[in-house]
Amino acid sequence: MKLQLLTPKDYLLFKPFFENQRYRLCIYSLPSLISWSNDAYQPYAAVYQDALILAADFYRDTQKRHLILPVSPHSQFTPEMLYALAEELGYPSYWFVTEDYLQQYALDHLESLFTIREQEEYEDYIYRTSDLTELPGNKYSKKRNLVHQFVKEYVSAGRVSVEPITSESAAECIHFLDEWCKERQCDKNEYDELACERQAALNTIHHVEMFAVKGILLRIDGNVSAFGIGACLTDDIGVLHFEKAFSRYKGLYQYFDNQCARLLFEGYSFINKESDMGVPGLAKAKQSYHPAMRVKSYELVLRK
Repeated sequence: MKLQLLTPKDYLLFKPFFENQRYRLCIYSLPSLISWSNDAYQPYAAVYQDALILAADFYRDTQKRHLILPVSPHSQFTPEMLYALAEELGYPSYWFVTEDYLQQYALDHLESLFTIREQEEYEDYIYRTSDLTELPGNKYSKKRNLVHQFVKEYVSAGRVSVEPITSESAAECIHFLDEWCKERQCDKNEYDELACERQAALNTIHHVEMFAVKGILLRIDGNVSAFGIGACLTDDIGVLHFEKAFSRYKGLYQYFDNQCARLLFEGYSFINKESDMGVPGLAKAKQSYHPAMRVKSYELVLRK
């Protein structure tokens, strides 16, 4: 089996493997797998029988190289099959192994093959779509107030428009992303999480019409001031891969988050808003929206 670099042109070829995709972690979205590629990290893939084998190679931190669970619309690899596959390909571990997968097997059986480590920084936050669209009850009162303030100052004054992201608006979204990064100094280290996320967002924007994703942008006084991009994860869970907004406008993020829930996730019961990557401020922001559930991620390290 030979792994090949995963690139945007592979999207249509590999998309059928993600039908009936069952894993609830955001990594198991094909647009995300393809887009998270940069000078430090690149994804690889190979077809084996009816499954897509997926790997991550790191050029600086080589100890991080790993596989993730194979994706198939029909079958699932047993722990023994995972172990044999990793040995054949020469990878030391699997990352982003879901609770749902582990709960199907006896713990002592898993531990005979792997050392199991929880990846707390990659625990995903999942919300009810109805909560994010309606912001119901006292627990969302502060969010509603901020939305109302933004509507009063900007929307009611005719200063705001929301539209789909297209190839024609890609350059404006990229300019906004550059300005957003300056606010957060995410270009200080080209290999940190924010810088890598910026590159993933750029890759997605460049291929927004090729990938099965939906994106919206928000303009204030004609200038792009926020954008969001979502995709399908499972039959009832959509995933919000990117959501960026300027902090200089009070209530903008809360208003735009509500718009993303309404416009990008119709038909989905839940929205996965990814992990907090171990960043305290991001964790606090995600918790403030009261997730319906959090999905843990685990690493399986092969025992020798």
